[in-house]
Amino acid sequence: MRLRYLGLALVSIFVASWAAAQSGGGDQRRTGYQDMSAPLQQMEDDDTANPGMLFVQAGEILWNAPAGKANKACADCHSAVDKSMKGVAARYPAFAKDTDTLVDLDGRINLCRTGQQQADALKPESQDILALSAYVTRASRGLPIAPPADPRLVKVRAEGEVLFKRREGQLNLSCANCHDDNAGRKLAGATIPQGHPTAYPVYRSEWQTVGSLQRRLRNCMIGMRSEPYAYNSAEYVALEAYLMDRAKGLKIESPGIRP
Repeated sequence: MRLRYLGLALVSIFVASWAAAQSGGGDQRRTGYQDMSAPLQQMEDDDTANPGMLFVQAGEILWNAPAGKANKACADCHSAVDKSMKGVAARYPAFAKDTDTLVDLDGRINLCRTGQQQADALKPESQDILALSAYVTRASRGLPIAPPADPRLVKVRAEGEVLFKRREGQLNLSCANCHDDNAGRKLAGATIPQGHPTAYPVYRSEWQTVGSLQRRLRNCMIGMRSEPYAYNSAEYVALEAYLMDRAKGLKIESPGIRP
């Protein structure tokens, strides 16, 4: 009788293991960090070797520098970034408080620039917007991505998912063709990532500088031989909202490094 029960137990364990293997057995998401070489991982982990930290340092200077007609610094309202901005980058894109304006983190920074500091908005991909974004995002490093539960974002994320899966361009490809269907495979010797935005703003070797998620999205569109959207367009923000929701729970690692 004992042998019979033991046999049934072993069968049950085998069936459960097989089912888990077939279903993926837990969270199968991988970040670009996990697909990098050990030397690049070590460079990202070491703040003294990570070139993205130069932008973080520049961002700290801008954070404390008065600007605009109001002659106010970011620190005048928000004080120490490691306390006031902790977890903020993990929640964007989001609707600006008491408005119907949907912005990503760079957009939120520019709203403070134009509204509170009475200064000109910083240009997309400019050194200053990347530095401030890198400085603010670093305060959330190690924290899980946690998109807001705002019901208005449901439609936005759905629009982003449509864009992510829509074929376009001369190559008739979608984002999903690479980052869902072929993730983990090689393209020109590099591993195709799943496309989770955990490392942005990110230092990319091919750029030799730090860039935003929107720059990466534009590069992908150009690679598909498709016309990229204008910076800060609703399409990019919708894509960002979808990607952040898709990466929910994964940890922020910016400033990251990628090949």
